[in-house]
Amino acid sequence: MENLSRITLDPRVMGGRPCLRGQRVTVGTVVGLMASGRTIEEILEAYPYLEREDIRQALAYAAWRAEEVELVLPGS
Repeated sequence: MENLSRITLDPRVMGGRPCLRGQRVTVGTVVGLMASGRTIEEILEAYPYLEREDIRQALAYAAWRAEEVELVLPGS
């Protein structure tokens, strides 16, 4: 996995969901906006404290998680 230094997980922020740089903007929010047709420019306008690299890393993180496989351990 590439360096995703802007993705933070803190149980005190947004219930521990993956956020961007400790702010109250989740990866899911960014991915959802992109999926609904918003452009990067529109997202940056709506969230002026975000940077283009935040959005890129949110998408990279979401893609990485989509490829993740959970294995059921015997006896679980």
